[in-house]
Amino acid sequence: MQQRVTQVADPEDDRLAPYRNVRERDLVGREGRFIAEGKVVLNVLLSNPAFAVESLLVLENRLAGLRQQLKLCPPDVPVYCVSREVIDAIAGFPMHRGILAVGRRNTPRSIDALIDTMPDKALAVVLCGISNHDNMGSIFRNAAAFEADCVLMDETSCDPLYRKAIRVSVGAALKVPFAREGSIEAIVTRLQTAGFEVFALSPSGTIDIYDAKPSRRVALLLGTEGEGLPRALLQKLKTVKIPMSGSFDSLNVATASGIALSRFSRFSSL
Repeated sequence: MQQRVTQVADPEDDRLAPYRNVRERDLVGREGRFIAEGKVVLNVLLSNPAFAVESLLVLENRLAGLRQQLKLCPPDVPVYCVSREVIDAIAGFPMHRGILAVGRRNTPRSIDALIDTMPDKALAVVLCGISNHDNMGSIFRNAAAFEADCVLMDETSCDPLYRKAIRVSVGAALKVPFAREGSIEAIVTRLQTAGFEVFALSPSGTIDIYDAKPSRRVALLLGTEGEGLPRALLQKLKTVKIPMSGSFDSLNVATASGIALSRFSRFSSL
């Protein structure tokens, strides 16, 4: 382990450039790289061959607790060990818990390729225009908890590999297979062609979610809060609603995803 660890005392060291001011300068969009925070997220990152670790930045008093994780890193992955003063000067925010990593997504799969890998009995989450990173992270966390097979996003949704989305997801954004491209209409058409029954969640849905009868392949379609899903799309799909108080509308989209996933997951007894 010691051969891999490099002590760095200067926050201006060029080797630490990818970690500098990540709060203002996220790495998403730079050749597929991203920042992962914390031990739990690092564990997920190291366990998924779809991603690679390029380097680690570790607070000196956290290094001893990462022995198992460092054994999983390829020998050529540099590990930079720094003091509290240095890591705070580099990162510019206190939420990292002393463990940061630069990750890289290996060759992303297209939506077509991802759908083609789905089993005969499958549950997909489909997102339209989800631009809030907290919501995105929470939806991925719910998808992992209820073992959804994938998350498909249209091009107007935010990137789930944004630093905050990964943190909120507790690493689920690095666990659940996903693809992000194209229009929501094209995604829905592709799912229907593949035999998925698409349920669109809407407060004005025509079917109570607990009365909906799922098929072997189900896709749950969720839209952004406020605007919701496109009206033209709602008119073509089965729309389901979650029963709730009529005096206070409505549920956060991440909360709604958890309820819907619970209803349609393999763990449901309904």
